[in-house]
Amino acid sequence: MQGKVVLITGGTSGIGRACAVAFGQAGARVAVTGRDEARLRETAEQLRALGIDARTIRADVASEADCRRAVEETVQAFGRLDVLLNNAGISMRALFQDAELEVIQRLMQTNFFGTVYTTKYALPHVLAARGSVVGVSSIAGYRGLPGRTGYSASKFAMQGFLEALRTEVHPQGVHVLTACPGFTSSNIRNTALAADGSQQGESPRDENQMMSSEEVARHILHAVQTRKPTLVLTGKGRLTVFLNKWLPASIMDRLVLNEFQKEKNSPVGHKPAPSQ
Repeated sequence: MQGKVVLITGGTSGIGRACAVAFGQAGARVAVTGRDEARLRETAEQLRALGIDARTIRADVASEADCRRAVEETVQAFGRLDVLLNNAGISMRALFQDAELEVIQRLMQTNFFGTVYTTKYALPHVLAARGSVVGVSSIAGYRGLPGRTGYSASKFAMQGFLEALRTEVHPQGVHVLTACPGFTSSNIRNTALAADGSQQGESPRDENQMMSSEEVARHILHAVQTRKPTLVLTGKGRLTVFLNKWLPASIMDRLVLNEFQKEKNSPVGHKPAPSQ
């Protein structure tokens, strides 16, 4: 990573910020995007305190214009772009029958189209560098999760997009990685959207029992350095992917449903059909 330039979307917290630290300490120059000015300042101060050459860019990946500007500002600042790390994302926690359609649209716009927009404008520079495009996806991109229909759809879409792109750019020496953490300690569950589009505000799971963002970042850095095509993290995550491939759907549905019914205030479970 020495001397490489890395652009990380959604890099002001969680996995994104941890990746900024990991890649920066490995020698990369780092550009980080985010929507919150205060968190951008905090991230910039943290990275510079560690001696990392970093730039912060206020941008929302749901905006095509912001994605284009983020790439342009990165290249203007550093003269090149070697690695794009599509990390920005939001989640949800509500039954589909209760969720406003706007919630699904917001998830697709941020998680899927945010990746498409940023990759579109970054790709010419990554092609020139024979570098890497990374998408931080989820186990929800392999297995649909109840109460997270929009999130699962956006991650399935992201993974299909990146798989097709990986095949297209393989002859040009560009590396494409789909990284799928299992449950990771981050703020994504706190900011997950409820049925009406408001933020959930608290995590329904024990964050202390999960893989840390810092450990995830170390795995992603190594996967980029070794140019792996896919990365599935945590024992439960790998087991879920394996079982989903080999078990009958009826059995897998019951196993997954049982797991998500254990969550605090879970929206998942038996819900009677509306009366006629």
